[in-house]
Amino acid sequence: MDDLTLSDGVVTLSPFRADDIDAHLAGEDEQLVRWLNGAPSTRAGTEAYVQRCTLHWATGGPARAFGIRTGSGTVLVGTIDLRFALPGLGPGQVNIAYGLYPDWRGRGLATRAVHLVCGYAADEGAAQGVIRVAPENHASAAVARRAGFRYAEAVTEPDGSLLDRYLRDLAPAAAGH
Repeated sequence: MDDLTLSDGVVTLSPFRADDIDAHLAGEDEQLVRWLNGAPSTRAGTEAYVQRCTLHWATGGPARAFGIRTGSGTVLVGTIDLRFALPGLGPGQVNIAYGLYPDWRGRGLATRAVHLVCGYAADEGAAQGVIRVAPENHASAAVARRAGFRYAEAVTEPDGSLLDRYLRDLAPAAAGH
């Protein structure tokens, strides 16, 4: 897990880890809480999340959380998560969720991260990426479209929320996607 890195020369993805907690807590803002986390993160909750993530990485579990990094690959600018198993996913589908910290938005970094993680997901056996976005989250929908996803449908989640689903067929990273 520790030696896994995906990079395009601008963005580097590596597993989200315990030494990312402080930067994550400092970077979280109202938009991340609203669109991604659902509630403000706590140190205890984030530590438990990192422990679950570490277990999933070690065992090939269904959740893989990456830190999105830039510069020399050490500056944490956000996160991107894969879920290979989630209610509503079909066979071969993987859910992709991402968020950047405020100072890093609007630079194309999320789109780059989505492209990188799609190649990884395909290498892990996924055939189709799924991005679920609240209809009013225009920035996240724009990232999905820029990353080659197409709008598929609006779905009602088990909690009653309405989300737009964007889909993209995946190809292994070696195929240039």
